Amino acid sequence: MSTEVRIKRITTRDIRARKGAEPLVVLTAYTAPIARLLDPVCDILLVGDSLGMVVYGMETTLGVTLDMMINHGAAVVRSSSKACVVVDMPFGSYQESKEQAFRNCARVMAETGCAAVKLEGGRELAETIRFLVDRGIPVMAHIGLKPQAVHAAGGFRAQGRLDAEAEAIRADARAITEAGAFSVVVEGTVEPVAKALSAEISIPTIGIGASAACDGQVLVIDDLVGLFDDFTPKFVKRYADLRPIITKAAEDYAAEVKARTFPGPEHCFGVAKK
Repeated sequence: MSTEVRIKRITTRDIRARKGAEPLVVLTAYTAPIARLLDPVCDILLVGDSLGMVVYGMETTLGVTLDMMINHGAAVVRSSSKACVVVDMPFGSYQESKEQAFRNCARVMAETGCAAVKLEGGRELAETIRFLVDRGIPVMAHIGLKPQAVHAAGGFRAQGRLDAEAEAIRADARAITEAGAFSVVVEGTVEPVAKALSAEISIPTIGIGASAACDGQVLVIDDLVGLFDDFTPKFVKRYADLRPIITKAAEDYAAEVKARTFPGPEHCFGVAKK
């Protein structure tokens, strides 16, 4: 009889039940090695379209394709066993119609094995979210600062400073909750607004540049470990700085190659022993 203990993967139902309980730990993951490292400590691994910037060197997330998200999403699912894996839907893959959204979301779930998809938008996407949820596709919503709408919003800036803007964000939160989203990312939103809407809605809020009162927090892993420094948002805390470590390792390797000290006999095959 096998004594192996199988780890039960966290489900969207489990995430929904964490409202008001222990805060949810969420990090982005785009590759198999990173997914393996983060899986034991995360409740959710988010395959974010931020990969366009941190992996592919794009200026924004707008150039990310459905195939990119599927390829990275499948790698993260294969390389994790505990965390709930959520895949971002890229710009243009769900806004046209609820039918378009269903086709593309169904493809992402089928080809990656992920537990849910994430869509940016509030009231304008409520009908689409309801359509998807009714057809078996769990949805994480994303309100406040929406990177896919960065040009329309006039750039990356904190949301909710004006009363009308604050009420609009809270209305978005209510709409996506009523539509059936199981959780919502609240990004770049002034603290009082994020705190208020977290108390108002019945689904978990996951903050990024929002409030410690949210039901969880998410950061981009490359920001957290110092691998992406094209710009550093105010809400990022760097827990490690791997850039100088990687740079030093590469420099040491280059020096040994040039000095012909690498590879040594122990790294070669068929070397006669003295």
